[in-house]
Amino acid sequence: MMAEPMLVNRTRFTSSLKNELMDGFNKLAEDTRIPKTRLMDEAIEDLLKKHAKKDG
Repeated sequence: MMAEPMLVNRTRFTSSLKNELMDGFNKLAEDTRIPKTRLMDEAIEDLLKKHAKKDG
């Protein structure tokens, strides 16, 4: 059994996306050469900001 790499600044989680989003997501990552994990970070940060404005 292979040991999983230790993540220091990240937390592993599992999720899923709508099938219709996958092609665009894959293309964005490929075209921008930005790793999908970084794109997900940006998307979650944007969502947190958006919803914080509604609360405050």
